[in-house]
Amino acid sequence: MPVEKNKEYIVDIVDNGFEGEGIAKIDGFTIFIPNALKGEKVKILIVKVLSSHAFGKIVDIIDKSEYRVEADCSTYKRCGGCSLRHVTYEETLKIKQNKVQNLVNKTLKDKLEVGETLGMEEPYYYRNKVQFPVGKDKNGIPKLGVFANRTHEIIPVEKCMIQNQKSEEIAKNIFDFLIKEHISIYDEKERKGLLRHIVIKVGVKTNQYMCIIVINGKKLLNDRKEEIEKKLEEFLVKNFPEIKTSIINSNMENTNVILGKENSVIFGDGYINDKLGDYYFKISPFSFYQVNPIQTEKLYDLAVKSADITKEDIVFDLYSGIGTISIFMAKYAKKVYGIEIVKEAVEMAKENAKINNIENTEFIAGDVEENLDELINEKNIIPDILMIDPPRKGLDRHSIGNIRKIKAKKVVYISCNPATLVRDLALLEDIYEIRSIKPVDMFPFTSHVECVGSLEIKR
Repeated sequence: MPVEKNKEYIVDIVDNGFEGEGIAKIDGFTIFIPNALKGEKVKILIVKVLSSHAFGKIVDIIDKSEYRVEADCSTYKRCGGCSLRHVTYEETLKIKQNKVQNLVNKTLKDKLEVGETLGMEEPYYYRNKVQFPVGKDKNGIPKLGVFANRTHEIIPVEKCMIQNQKSEEIAKNIFDFLIKEHISIYDEKERKGLLRHIVIKVGVKTNQYMCIIVINGKKLLNDRKEEIEKKLEEFLVKNFPEIKTSIINSNMENTNVILGKENSVIFGDGYINDKLGDYYFKISPFSFYQVNPIQTEKLYDLAVKSADITKEDIVFDLYSGIGTISIFMAKYAKKVYGIEIVKEAVEMAKENAKINNIENTEFIAGDVEENLDELINEKNIIPDILMIDPPRKGLDRHSIGNIRKIKAKKVVYISCNPATLVRDLALLEDIYEIRSIKPVDMFPFTSHVECVGSLEIKR
């Protein structure tokens, strides 16, 4: 190996990787260095060596990039949530564009130039959902915060630059209230204790807040349940009139999944509303709802514009969630069919369509693979346009096969994972022309990037 563990080297950073880390080469051997920027010369310490690559950490920056800035968060290096806080925002958009472009260059036969990343005007405090784990420090003192990167050690957060500020304030106040009421703290190793997470959702346009207290049990305290819940309701209503509902969520599983399957409403209706574009949406504790609503409007407007829907078009919305983009498309289309595997989300989608007086949508609960088969093969409903927004793993081969068989005139593919997006597009580019790929910055200062791919059938 050209490098040894625990030895220092001076290297030039030749590129930035998929997580925003710097990439250096020594005799052709690749080294990944967190928080390093392309164009910098740095002294590094090698911390891990594998057969194909190594990892280093910065000891000293010899030549600093013009795009490096002083990070505005004291914990970002430890929590790993914002891996690009040391970079100017404009440069993070270019890093994300290059990330997608590199994947296109490596994977697609027909090369195209990836569009510039669509950024935010004010890329701060944009998240509409806070999920704070609860634990104890080494001295047994309860604490609320975020998990340190790749660990379950909780880092207390003084001020997060991407979370909604009011949500953070509410979560901290609920935590303090529950500690004063002697609610026990969950211990992951022992699987004992009650309080696991505090989750806050907010409707940014409506200013409605939802509090979810996740516990390892059915009740806050068996002998004082009604007393505690009543005191909590009075405390929240008095101090935070924006809170429209508060919920106890029961999660007694040994899992990294935050929410359990059972909810008990302390007060309110158990849901809040928010507005995207011209439409209102009902949000429950289990609803998947994009965490950056400002950018979501831009994302959906871009996707709908790319689809160029007419009143003669039948549209399939695959992985339709609570119906957000289906409802955005409905006014342009003849009919929109949404398919979603989560039954509760489908019921919410139907309700959202009703709230917005949308009558030309139909939402189907079930697996995309099976229901796509049923619609096209049994019911003989053939879409003119496909809107696809799959999970990070992308499309399965069966769905790819169906898409190839359908030959819809246009496909718009929204992706939260550029790697699986480009992989799937490679399986379609012989029958579809890939007209454009546009990155959208849904998560500023993180390494994540959403994309909208626009495809048109080849004549």
